[in-house]
Amino acid sequence: MEFKKIFIVFILLFSPCFSSAQELSDMLYDELKFGLLAHDVKGFWSDTKREQGVDINIEGLFPPFARLLGGVIQPAVGASINSHGGTTKLYVDALWKFNIGHSCFNSIGLGIAVHNEETHPEESDMKSLGSRFLTHLPLEIGCSVTPRYSLSLYFDHISNGGTNHTNQGMDTLGLRVGYQF
Repeated sequence: MEFKKIFIVFILLFSPCFSSAQELSDMLYDELKFGLLAHDVKGFWSDTKREQGVDINIEGLFPPFARLLGGVIQPAVGASINSHGGTTKLYVDALWKFNIGHSCFNSIGLGIAVHNEETHPEESDMKSLGSRFLTHLPLEIGCSVTPRYSLSLYFDHISNGGTNHTNQGMDTLGLRVGYQF
């Protein structure tokens, strides 16, 4: 049942009824990103691996709204859906994105994620994230391969930031393809 709710939100966010990609660009997103991420990666901020599977990630980036220290601040909304029935999340971020040379870029962000799993599960194969709403910290580095398409390495971390005594956190790492309108 939880997956159906997330799927409906996903459809509402990423499938507006426009007649062309240009109208979608003009009305909503500056860029869309799609990727496959290793789920619950051990060895970064989260020191335990409990969940399995791969995350299917989709993210919409809105047009930048401010310049900051050589880069731009760009809002984003996304979802990572786990293929193995583990933690699936929706998130909203503010990204600081800046170019490296003519064709490469880097972004770092801060946002909020909401997930679908128990906050204090009794099963040992699930993460105890301690809270329904979590801090979302994304990091991405990539390069444009054409004027419209990019390829990037993406990492993100979700955590309650120590606001709850249970805070196992979760990391994902993978590759994404971007399409800029």
